[in-house]
Amino acid sequence: MSEYWKTFFRKNGTTLGLFFLLAVGFWIFMMIVLPQLYMVDFSLRANVPPPQWGTETHHYTVEHYKYLVTGSAKGEGWNTVHLSVFVRTILAAIIVTLIDLALCYPVAYYLAHEAEGGWSRLMALSLIIPFWVNEILRAFSFKILFGSSGIINDFLLAIGVLNEPFDFIRNDIALWAGLSYAYILLMIFPIYNAIESLDKNQIEAARDMGASWTRIHRRIVIPHAKPGITSGCTMVFMLTAGALAAPQILGGPSSLWFTQVIYQAFNAAGNWARGSAYAIVLLASCIAFVLIMMKVFKVKLGEIAR
Repeated sequence: MSEYWKTFFRKNGTTLGLFFLLAVGFWIFMMIVLPQLYMVDFSLRANVPPPQWGTETHHYTVEHYKYLVTGSAKGEGWNTVHLSVFVRTILAAIIVTLIDLALCYPVAYYLAHEAEGGWSRLMALSLIIPFWVNEILRAFSFKILFGSSGIINDFLLAIGVLNEPFDFIRNDIALWAGLSYAYILLMIFPIYNAIESLDKNQIEAARDMGASWTRIHRRIVIPHAKPGITSGCTMVFMLTAGALAAPQILGGPSSLWFTQVIYQAFNAAGNWARGSAYAIVLLASCIAFVLIMMKVFKVKLGEIAR
């Protein structure tokens, strides 16, 4: 480790190196660590009006965490509504991540090893330029596309596939499509960066030895791109589980997202302590899931950060 720091300061210089360390340390502590610690403390406090903060009534308690499981501070029964929403949110985030992976892996491979020159740049621009549009506007555009009188329904009715409009919004198809599109670049480019570093001679050698495309990808490309795949899946999963705007706009009547429950606790109910507890549970669950997947697929955190 000492050799690492010697190399770091030798490459950047003492002044610039210290500036980098202080800037990054300040950012991590002030914008990430401190707010989360404050939220943990808030989640363990009784829900009392601001004038009573700091008094005996503002004591420490786990009632808000207990409420998520049981639906009451006394620990009786099960909070089936909030627990089902939480599980559904995590499962939906997994599905959206798998959809993005299935869509983005072929595109990333083509960009890295097949597309050349101007065609490669044109494809990259075609992926990036749509994201110049604000996320809220993109969500509303998906609502227009998938609405009962939207373009997709009109097209399917015109060609005779449907006899009456299909409710894509109530069936969560619009929500899944919107979320998949919202974070698609975060899946494509980490995979692209990983595959681009793969020596093409390995693929050519495998072809010469008669390996099929399936075997080439399974034995050569995917193992090499595993850090990029893990990085992309991690970002898409975390952002999907924590999404709020898209579920608010594209979600149907029965598609409540766990972030919406947190939002309601903070704003509609005015129960900031419970909202903090729910937010901590969601954060801890997402981090635990990602760490488990890294363990299963044998990917280290340092490989993801490369």
